[in-house]
Amino acid sequence: MKSIIKAVFLLLTLALFSGCATKIHLDATNNPPPTEAFNQFTHFEILPIGMAAPYAGQYANERARAKIQENLDLNINAVIQGWNSAGADKPVRTLLIKPRIVDIKFISGGLRFVAGTISGSSAVILKADIIDKETGKIIGRPIFYAKASAMGGAWTLGATDNIMLVRIATRLSDYLKANYPAAVGGITGVDAK
Repeated sequence: MKSIIKAVFLLLTLALFSGCATKIHLDATNNPPPTEAFNQFTHFEILPIGMAAPYAGQYANERARAKIQENLDLNINAVIQGWNSAGADKPVRTLLIKPRIVDIKFISGGLRFVAGTISGSSAVILKADIIDKETGKIIGRPIFYAKASAMGGAWTLGATDNIMLVRIATRLSDYLKANYPAAVGGITGVDAK
């Protein structure tokens, strides 16, 4: 009887610490350069972050999108205002930035507290269409990835899940800033193996 209890305890312990692996992955480590540097444009518009079904409308994912948007606004709005001011006296050529979440699994702090690693990893993929608004030409389509492990999320009661949201917003804003003076591309967030 003791060996059965030990076996059940061992299986429950393994289940607790194994977590559900996320199926959200990205292979590319770098984004290619856009077709031209962003400083060739005189006006910049960035749309709110989009998110389609099946992720839109899910409470945790909507909260995650709002947090990503908040962090993106903090990182890039003042920069875009500066770029718009610099081009105010030049002919209008608008760069339109359309970010959207294409895949997401976000584990909230409450779920982390209750379920720990069993709830699995958090991950997000964000794409941005960068478009010459006047012509409709695609200037770039960078893609960004961030992940928070199940174990890290469990040990921090969801802090690493929330930091993932900061990282994904920072990756997009860093890409925009880096490609303003020259078309250089940037990282996706996937670790090079």
